[in-house]
Amino acid sequence: MPRSDAQRNIDALLSAAKEEFALRGVDVNVRTVAARAGVGTATLYRHFPTRADLVAAVFRREIDDCAAAAARLAGAHDPDRALELWLRRYTEFVATKQGLAAALHSGDPAFAALPAYFNERLGPALRSLLQDAHAAGAIRGDVDAVDLLGAVANLCVPPPGSNDKSRAQRMVALLLDGLRHTA
Repeated sequence: MPRSDAQRNIDALLSAAKEEFALRGVDVNVRTVAARAGVGTATLYRHFPTRADLVAAVFRREIDDCAAAAARLAGAHDPDRALELWLRRYTEFVATKQGLAAALHSGDPAFAALPAYFNERLGPALRSLLQDAHAAGAIRGDVDAVDLLGAVANLCVPPPGSNDKSRAQRMVALLLDGLRHTA
């Protein structure tokens, strides 16, 4: 476990990188990330020797946050609402990852474990929400969590030339209505 000051720097770097990636994509200059985090580039490189290491760490943290949200939402809302809120959260997660798909398919070894990590963390989180919503009679029961993760991700890809930031949420709401229709 890193010292507390080192952990603060890591947290600041990951938060800054997340914000910069959302604004400018994963190819943003790392000096910009370091400046936003309030640290020097040497500190950034000490914790994340390559851009790929930083991108992978941000992605892992985002996956963990998204997965943890499922349990929090399930504890605070009825099953249908928890599923809806989590799908909104997941849609936001996917829609804000400009350039990440290309980075993940770049062949860089830093990204090799991420697809499995994604499925291992988010698949069970969504599966639990789906099971609860089905048990409550809110949605149909034949929905595969991994298929739904992929469908939502595909709906988050904007059509060429589109700048409509709300489109992904509207498309996912439509998909969710379809899951409810036959419940």
